[in-house]
Amino acid sequence: MTDTERQTRHAARPTAPPRAPPPHSSSSQPSSSSSLSLFLSEPRMLQLRQGALALLMWLAHFVEEHRVQGGNCWLEQGKNGRCQVLYMSGMSREECCRSERLGTAWTEEDVGSNTLFRWLLLNGGAPNCIPCKETCDNVDCGPGKRCKMNKRNRPRCVCAPDCSSSTFKGPVCGSDGKTYRNECALLRAKCKRYPNLVAQYQGKCRKTCEDVRCPGSSTCVVDQINNAYCVTCNRLCPELTSPEQYLCGNDGVVYASACHLRRATCILGRSIGVAYEGKCIDAQSCNDIRCPEGKTCLWDARTGRGRCSACEEDCPESRPGDSVCASDNTTYPSECTMRRAACSLGRVLEVKHSGSCNCVDH
Repeated sequence: MTDTERQTRHAARPTAPPRAPPPHSSSSQPSSSSSLSLFLSEPRMLQLRQGALALLMWLAHFVEEHRVQGGNCWLEQGKNGRCQVLYMSGMSREECCRSERLGTAWTEEDVGSNTLFRWLLLNGGAPNCIPCKETCDNVDCGPGKRCKMNKRNRPRCVCAPDCSSSTFKGPVCGSDGKTYRNECALLRAKCKRYPNLVAQYQGKCRKTCEDVRCPGSSTCVVDQINNAYCVTCNRLCPELTSPEQYLCGNDGVVYASACHLRRATCILGRSIGVAYEGKCIDAQSCNDIRCPEGKTCLWDARTGRGRCSACEEDCPESRPGDSVCASDNTTYPSECTMRRAACSLGRVLEVKHSGSCNCVDH
């Protein structure tokens, strides 16, 4: 084939059409905003953007609000103005102060346990303490108390017993074995320190039931440390009891139940006490007596009998007037220390009288 024929045939070939771009090419894919604009008008798009912005602002405020409210609730604000005695962490002020308890306070700071520990141990409490109550308005202090603003202008509940309807006149003997100037003084002591304190009888506390006039149907009984008390005797006890209810008294008598022992105490007018549970046995020493857990056998050399006694681990600090003279003719700072000594010695010690063994009055 000549060169002329080749050129003619090449020129006669059909030319291929240009290739179309792929259907999913980026050059032909519209953007999401462009697609959305095909269906929404421009004013509608503006409304959606404004709504989304408002939602984000609300969420930010919600998170901030709850972060600030997650503070700490405290049961007490100390004299130094700091919060003390942590009640609960992660509590809002509204929740903390809902109880309307006087003395409750709140701190805003949301801190870790290490910071709380450092505040309490080294700084005397948490700073920036906000009391729930700043006035006496709507403060209920309970019976025998009233709210009063103190010198630091803080509301405080103080004892204010109603002494207008006192039963006794003049000195009274309290259930704690102490003499009070009058019943009103006893009610103040009850409010401040001894919630179970009651007036026993008119006059000074006595060591015998002589000249003691008990109110109502109560009966005078002398306890194991020679204090006279007025108690209500239940003279009706069930006739049939089970062996599990038997008690051995410190007098060596078997009682059918605790009710029978209390009745015998009232009739005798002097405390008997429980030696141990079950029938009395002919024990030669404490080795023959099995005491329940938490009690120790003490031997009474005077009666030749043993008894199970609870031994105290610690005694509170004794105060002037707490000393007693024991049956071993030793003066102890308090009855508690005497009982601890008895446990250490393994023998029964009883109070001969209050005060020193060298006291000439005894």
